[in-house]
Parts: sequence; C-alpha cells; structure tokens
Amino acid sequence: MTTNIEQARFNMVEQQIRSWEVLDSRVLDVLRDVPREDYVPARYRKLAFADLRLPLSQGQVMMKPLEEGRMLQAMDIQPGQRVLEVGTGSGFVAACLSALGADVLSIDLHQELADSARSRFKRLGVERVEVECEDALGFEPTTGFDRVLITASAGEVPARFKEWVGVGGLLFVVRGNSPAMEAVCLQRLDTDRWHADSLFETDLPRLIGAEDQPTFEF
Repeated sequence: MTTNIEQARFNMVEQQIRSWEVLDSRVLDVLRDVPREDYVPARYRKLAFADLRLPLSQGQVMMKPLEEGRMLQAMDIQPGQRVLEVGTGSGFVAACLSALGADVLSIDLHQELADSARSRFKRLGVERVEVECEDALGFEPTTGFDRVLITASAGEVPARFKEWVGVGGLLFVVRGNSPAMEAVCLQRLDTDRWHADSLFETDLPRLIGAEDQPTFEF
C-alpha cells in the first residue's frame, strides 16, 4: 500500500502539477512532503492524489492538487512571512504554507472544520499555524499580512480583503461566476494601485455571505 501511495504522490507532482507550469522547486518539494492523504476525508483517501476537487463537510471542497500548486507558486511564500488563509477546510493548504516557512493564521466560518484541522495539525506535528473560527466578512485583524489567500469564490473581490494586504503583498482570490471563475493573484503596488495576474479558470463554492443575490424582473 505504501508503494502505491508513493507512486500516486509522484504521479500527482510530476504528471499533474509540474505539467501545469508549476516549476518552483520549493513548492514541488512541499507537495511531495506534506501528506495530502492525511488531509482528505477518510472515504476519499484513495482519491487523495487524483485530479479532482474533493468534497468536505459543510458544502466545502478541497481544490485540485494542480490548482493548489499554481496558487502556492503565485504566492511566492518566503520564510517568516505573515500569511492569512480564509477557508481552512481540511488544513492541507495551511500545512503547505507552514512548510514553506510562513507564520499562518487560518480562519474558517465552520467550527467543525476549524476544530478538525486544529486536531490534525497537532497529530501531524504541524507548527506555526493558528486556526480560528471567524466569519471573513466580519473579521477584523489587528495587523496586516504579507500574503492573503481566499480559498472560496466571490462575484467581486470584497474591498475588506484588500485592506488586509500590506504594500508589496499578494492576494489570491477567485472571482466571477460559475462555471468559469477566474483565480487571480493581486499585488498591492501602493495604497491605491494593484496589479492583477490571471492564473487559471476554476469553479469554487461561494464564500458564505458573498453569495449571488437573486434578480427580479417586474
């Protein structure tokens, strides 16, 4: 079984992630080293390395491995950086951020997901990750961040998310409408100016509270 898992992990990195223009050696090493199979729900363990979004509880999903790889590469995480993740989910992305040397604050609206991720980090010895149960749309951090990752979607990027990013920092967010949402990396150039890089198309659940509002015709 161990041989099968390691072969599947190798295939995930070499055939999925690397082939999707993820060439940062640090990111590839982390995706080899962080045991993704320990973060997926038990019933999906055999699919841990598949090119699929895997369901979590509370209507959430794990991103595809190649999407995680592109996101981590775009964020250019450097040791000692302060990183905010909105949407803890299984905890896999936060574990990768920690392995890249970041000090991570991960928040999730769902107490169940926050608690299970916290327990998983303790069991697996993941350090430098703090998990809090918070509503992102009401969250008021006391400090800014070098990197902010929003692992859910919104039609438009809420202005408050940009406020959390320091000058020179990066924001990952998924914007637009299903089925062809756009994952983007926004760099804060100064107080009011941003540069946007389009990364890939995806389709992620809406951030709770940022759902599309119905329109009515009269």
